[in-house]
Amino acid sequence: MSAQGREPGHNPFKSLKLSIFSDKFSDIFMTSFKATLMMIFIITSIIIVFYSFFGSETRWRFGYQDSPVNANLTRPFCVEPTRPEISTNTSHIVFGIGGSAKTWSRRQKYSQLWWRVNSTRGFVWLDEQPDRDTEWPENSPPYKVSSDWTHFKFSSSQSAVRIARIVSDSFRVGLPNVRWFVMGDDDTVFFLDNLVAVLKKYDHEKLFYVGGNSESVEQDVLHSYDMAFGGGGFALSYPLAEKLSKAMDGCLDRYSNYYGSDQRIWACVSEFGVPLTREPGFHQNDVRGDVYGLLAAHPVAPLVTLHHLDYLSPLFPNQTQDESLNTLMEAYNLDPSRTLQQSVCYYKNWGGIWSISISWGYTIQIYNSYLLPPDLEIPLQTFKTWRSWADGPFTFNTRPVSSDRCENPITYFFDWGQEVSKTETLTSYKKYVVDSSKECKAKVDYRRTVEKIQVFAPKMDPQEFAKVPRRQLCEIENFKYGKMKVKIRSSVP
Repeated sequence: MSAQGREPGHNPFKSLKLSIFSDKFSDIFMTSFKATLMMIFIITSIIIVFYSFFGSETRWRFGYQDSPVNANLTRPFCVEPTRPEISTNTSHIVFGIGGSAKTWSRRQKYSQLWWRVNSTRGFVWLDEQPDRDTEWPENSPPYKVSSDWTHFKFSSSQSAVRIARIVSDSFRVGLPNVRWFVMGDDDTVFFLDNLVAVLKKYDHEKLFYVGGNSESVEQDVLHSYDMAFGGGGFALSYPLAEKLSKAMDGCLDRYSNYYGSDQRIWACVSEFGVPLTREPGFHQNDVRGDVYGLLAAHPVAPLVTLHHLDYLSPLFPNQTQDESLNTLMEAYNLDPSRTLQQSVCYYKNWGGIWSISISWGYTIQIYNSYLLPPDLEIPLQTFKTWRSWADGPFTFNTRPVSSDRCENPITYFFDWGQEVSKTETLTSYKKYVVDSSKECKAKVDYRRTVEKIQVFAPKMDPQEFAKVPRRQLCEIENFKYGKMKVKIRSSVP
């Protein structure tokens, strides 16, 4: 374009300067703005971090007072930290004991052994009101009369219908803070601390059915291997008991051809797909005669229950069954978890090697020969099957009692016990003197010189069984003047 065509007064250099100035101003403004935002962000972050570490212990969360749904979404609220859940204890268990108004007077002694007034909760469920002229004992569980069961179908035992409904009757009482419902008979003896230790292993908010089988194969075949036998006791978690309380009446009609209450309950539980969780410390005791051999080689599990004691020989010689149970409870109260736990040790002397098996709080056996631990863990068969009084089969291996008296053990029974400290006990066992005609007649049997055995043992942690259970060993500390001292080691090397 020619010079003549330019507008008068137009300065191209002036326009260029204004443009450059405007761009620089914009850059400076944006840089300052970003820096300001960055500083605000850093300062805010520092304040938040400082408050999180040094402020109140309560944590602020995005929430609202009427959570989970609230139309007013303007005011945040402070949520207290979640408290750790209380470990399962006696107060979380409700017992449902099947009893009868006619038999309770002679069987109440079994419940009185383990019932703790103002601690345990539950009821003895009777078929009718007890004699009003007889005062109900304060050291027994309170009673309730079962709701109407007479309109349900049954094939053999109407009382089994009533006892099966104890599950739903107990649930409908509506006691608070219940985690487990535990069923048993009026002649079932519970070892309460060990029951709690077993139930602690399982999540009470899930569906659990915990118990044990019969010892006699013929009983398991007749009823079911998958069933918890009721006399030995069994436990139902709260959610499972809730489901049973709604379904039980229908189950009773569907399974009216079944024999026992426990079989009906098992059948109803199976409808929910819940299997039996077996715990070997629940003892139905479906055996006849002397249960000694079974208790002298107890499995590595806490002793939870004993049943059928009216049908068995006394647990201790020269005592009634009532006296025997009081003696066993004396040991149990010293160290519940260790009761009946087996330990094995050996003693080499001038006569050979002795094999020694200790069932803590109950009995000690001394054999005049070397027996391996797997042999000593097998119970001596001092009993018969429940139904046929036969020599087996049982659901575990057994050893026969030898016809050679010198091969059989010399036995010692719990005599007394005491705490040595808060963490250790001392128990003493006295030799059981048998008829001289039944003694070993060998010329050399130095076992007969052992009159008493004292056992020092650390108190057992109830949680030991929740870890990896192990049979513990023992060591002979000394033997002189007819007295042997033994120390139980807390763990196997």
